[in-house]
Amino acid sequence: MIQETITFTCHSCGSANIIKNGTNKCGNPQYHCKDCKVYRVLKPTQQHSTQTRQEVLKASQERISLRGIERVFKVCRQTVAKWIQDYVRQLPVLSDTLMLYEVGDVLEIDELWSFVDSKEHKRWIWVALCRRTRQIVAYYIGKRDELAAQQLWQRIEYPYTLCPMYTDQYQAYNGVLPEQLHWAKDKKSGATSHIERWNNTLRQRLARFVRKTLSFSKCDRMHHIMLEWFVINYNLEIASSLTN
Repeated sequence: MIQETITFTCHSCGSANIIKNGTNKCGNPQYHCKDCKVYRVLKPTQQHSTQTRQEVLKASQERISLRGIERVFKVCRQTVAKWIQDYVRQLPVLSDTLMLYEVGDVLEIDELWSFVDSKEHKRWIWVALCRRTRQIVAYYIGKRDELAAQQLWQRIEYPYTLCPMYTDQYQAYNGVLPEQLHWAKDKKSGATSHIERWNNTLRQRLARFVRKTLSFSKCDRMHHIMLEWFVINYNLEIASSLTN
């Protein structure tokens, strides 16, 4: 009989003065180094290929939860969340994705219900959409009150602040949007049909924004990141289709 003894050392400092320290969130054995005080995985798994990473990121925008991605691609959901955060950091800012303003442009503004962690923790998504290009000019996540409407207004950059703005008849808009540019219409009028259609697109593409779902956001950070990613990609896709 042949026996083989394996001696593990710290991946950070190379010390052999390490002890077992349970498992991480993915169930992989961990160790604690007594010398450099770090906590690391005992036997790191092989890094995922670039192709796998690209496929995972693409799937993240197709109404599949992080746990669903974990089951399909065998990639820990914490790793998926880190990939998403790293990718979103490299995206352009929203203003750089917008097509040039044209005289006669009109904005449609609406608010969309969502939640984080539980339905008691409501997060309203305020969105301003350009009717001509269908691009998202500005957005904000907050409460459903006049302060949130003010935050959205401050995020609409010039010259889109000169546009006529159509909303539903929610009172919060009246004290924020310029009176000479604001038109409050009934939903049945069709004045906000494009932004309401966009709300459906968001819910169709990302499960965490669906009204009845188990794929909800567990923290505000991921709620913001996933919305930012979707909006920027949406604007870039529209700009590409209109210029080609």
